[in-house]
Amino acid sequence: MVESKSSAEETVTGAEKDAPAKAPMTWGQRTRHIWREWIRPILVVVIVLSTFRSAVADWNDVPTPSMDPTILVGDRILVNKLAYDLKVPFTRYHLAEWGAPKRGEIVVFFSPRDETRMVKRVVGVPGDVIELRSNRLYVNGEPLSYTTSDGVEVNSLRNADDVYIENLDGVEHAVQFTPRTPAPRTFGPVTVPEGHYFMMGDNRDNSFDSRGFGFVERRRIVGRSSRVALSLDSSRYYLPRWGRFFHGLR
Repeated sequence: MVESKSSAEETVTGAEKDAPAKAPMTWGQRTRHIWREWIRPILVVVIVLSTFRSAVADWNDVPTPSMDPTILVGDRILVNKLAYDLKVPFTRYHLAEWGAPKRGEIVVFFSPRDETRMVKRVVGVPGDVIELRSNRLYVNGEPLSYTTSDGVEVNSLRNADDVYIENLDGVEHAVQFTPRTPAPRTFGPVTVPEGHYFMMGDNRDNSFDSRGFGFVERRRIVGRSSRVALSLDSSRYYLPRWGRFFHGLR
């Protein structure tokens, strides 16, 4: 039995010695192998993800406090690019439109001043007359109501230095005022032209918005945001703000 096993092992070893050695790949073969096994799959994934982000959904980092206290610096918000229309990927050309931004919605758009991507709240739609009097917003001649966190309505915002709840066409959301900061607290009235929108930040005294760069064309609007994806606190070594992960926005 031992001799039979040894013979079998010798036979296998002999067969291995007799097998022709595998020829090394040429430079062209290596290049095709790398393309087929590595580069092409990665390229397909990149193209698919880039197209998805361009036409379907994306995220937007928030580097400034212009939307405080609704959106904080360090928030990364989700952007629904199919909220209002379908665009050709990597362009602003609209293939189809099925909706329009409404008052109170938070949108991402390209600034008409310098093409910077911004996030603000829609306060005026086409045809609206927008006016600001001592920080109180008027839409079509009607003043918006402002209440404290306890539900107490306030009549004057001139000396406000706190967070209040603004009711914009039924959308109740927080706004912040800082009277010591120079800001355009009285503005207009102006009429929003057709195909344009009036944008403002919730941090009213610390926001560069339509009071500065004017109306925003419909084609410049990227999409709508209603949720925070994740949030990092830059003042605390970029530690996660776990409570803001997937936090809804109003």
